[in-house]
Amino acid sequence: MSQATNTDYREVNFDGLVGPTHNYSGLAHGNVASMRHGGLVSNPREAALQGLAKMKALMDAGYAQGVLPPQQRPDLGALRSLGFSGSNREVLARAAKEAPQVLRAVCSASSMWTANAATVTPSRDAADGRVHFTPANLQSSFHRYLEPETTGRVLAAIFRHESHFAHHPALPATPAFSDEGAANHTRLCGEHGEAGVHLYVYGRQAFGGEVGPKRFPARQTLEASQAVARQHGLAAAQTVFAQQHPEAIDAGVFHNDVIAVGNGPVLLYHEMAFLDEQATLDELRAKMTTPLIPVRVPSEAVSMDDAVASYLFNSQLLSNPDGSMTLVVPGECQEREAVWRTIQDLLLAGHNPIGEVIVKDVKQSMRNGGGPACLRLRVVLSAEERAALTGRVLLSDALYGELSAWVGRHYRDRLAPDDLADPQLADETLTALDELTRILQIGSVYPFQLG
Repeated sequence: MSQATNTDYREVNFDGLVGPTHNYSGLAHGNVASMRHGGLVSNPREAALQGLAKMKALMDAGYAQGVLPPQQRPDLGALRSLGFSGSNREVLARAAKEAPQVLRAVCSASSMWTANAATVTPSRDAADGRVHFTPANLQSSFHRYLEPETTGRVLAAIFRHESHFAHHPALPATPAFSDEGAANHTRLCGEHGEAGVHLYVYGRQAFGGEVGPKRFPARQTLEASQAVARQHGLAAAQTVFAQQHPEAIDAGVFHNDVIAVGNGPVLLYHEMAFLDEQATLDELRAKMTTPLIPVRVPSEAVSMDDAVASYLFNSQLLSNPDGSMTLVVPGECQEREAVWRTIQDLLLAGHNPIGEVIVKDVKQSMRNGGGPACLRLRVVLSAEERAALTGRVLLSDALYGELSAWVGRHYRDRLAPDDLADPQLADETLTALDELTRILQIGSVYPFQLG
């Protein structure tokens, strides 16, 4: 393996394709948008095309953009493991009658939020010089607990070469090691190819912690974050563990990426992001080799309600060749006067590298509580590592065209929760996913393909 230089590294955003069963079932307790929109009719085709349009726009702007496939849904294997038997049609019909919420859970398209897929450590920071992956166990909710096994297979299929990539098992799926992936992890550095410091944000301690939220559950434990850092071989000098503010969780900030976003040396955050704001900043400054650039948004400028409703902090913060940064925000930010004013006055006119704001419409995802940052898993790769990827997973004009046409062939434009019991939907989904694995050239990764 040749030694990569700092300029060889690029951050690739791997966005999740929205699956054919995208629906509004209101499954995520503590996710205000998801709970508010439960029961509405969704448009899976529009949702998938909105996601692809965001990917294409960023690719056209010069950013490295990757694609991750959705999961197999409905998860008939999960229903069978819960005692539903018979043909697929019989399993779906019985589940719809006896346990409709379970049926909705096994049909969730939540894997599109790939910020929860895994935690990633770049080779630049790893002692063995490889990129490390740990799929999140997502044990805090049943519909997401179903994802890690397939997520691990997908990541292993794409990042296949052992000389470049290391894959770790998901942590034990118990409350003590509740892990929600990169949504609670930020790497801060100078350029992407320079050594980084890893900020892990947790909501509670499984053993010994007393301070925590009262209304909604804290999904990430300190113990889980520490375990992932150990798996990846990170030293104490490379890590900072900070507790999320319990009041933020109770306001609907179920992951840290709903209240803070970092890129390079910039940490954009709401004043209520961390329980001990000053200690978090002090430790980051002490451990980073590049000066930290904190961009603090006070409650006087953006209330917690506006932060959660607009998903200002669930934006993508991207590096440009000239040293500036671009903030990709959801359209909802324009609908909140205080948020849009803050973007113009505090961010664009402030003393920080953020020089451009791009507004993207991801409304189908937003109604389920996922903004632009939820839809992507950030993976910093050297040129050699990018060349070692398996399959057609880096977006190009040709791949964008094929995926858009694939969505047009296989996705419905209307899906109500009651439609999830339709056995034809299950058949449509399997046909679509089988074709998708051929388009992406990643081999057999789904349960139905593996027998």
